[in-house]
Amino acid sequence: MITRHLTRTWRVLPGEGYATAWADLTEGRLSARGRAVGLEPEPYWVTYALETGDGYVTSALTVTVETASTTRTLELRNDAGRWTVDGTHRPDLDGALDCDLGLCPLTNTMPVLRHALHRTPDAGPHDFLMAWVSVPDLEVSPNHQTYTPLPYEGQGARIRYASGDFRSDIAFDGDGLVLDYPEIATVVAGRRDG
Repeated sequence: MITRHLTRTWRVLPGEGYATAWADLTEGRLSARGRAVGLEPEPYWVTYALETGDGYVTSALTVTVETASTTRTLELRNDAGRWTVDGTHRPDLDGALDCDLGLCPLTNTMPVLRHALHRTPDAGPHDFLMAWVSVPDLEVSPNHQTYTPLPYEGQGARIRYASGDFRSDIAFDGDGLVLDYPEIATVVAGRRDG
């Protein structure tokens, strides 16, 4: 089984910071770790580890946020559709397949890869329930999102993301990772091994 080792660094606009992810992609699975720094609403550091099972379905996300005054850690787990947050069952998240870590472009990858949205521009809209993790407070809530592939010339894809009143046409590369997420993040460096 071939593993692709991917590294991406994004400039993150809302937090006035940067995020780097080191990801390993194999057929149907993603394993990643990342770090980010933000300046708003106060300077903070984020570290995370993400694991998926088959079909790029989130199995675990561990996140730590450090500020001048505190360090917070979150453990989010999905066991066959039953979600827990720091060990406590969260039935409002049950049915979600993915986590979505705020200001982390990597977590837009799982639904794109699962449904090959970066390879099927006429696939139509796909609706998802996500376990949304806000940063830097690490509050977890259910979030409904829609991904709609758009016609795109060149390599990669453009996918319209919608959640509530927010909409953005996100550019993805051929590996299914975010290149440009208007108003959120844009890639500034990348590497692929394997």
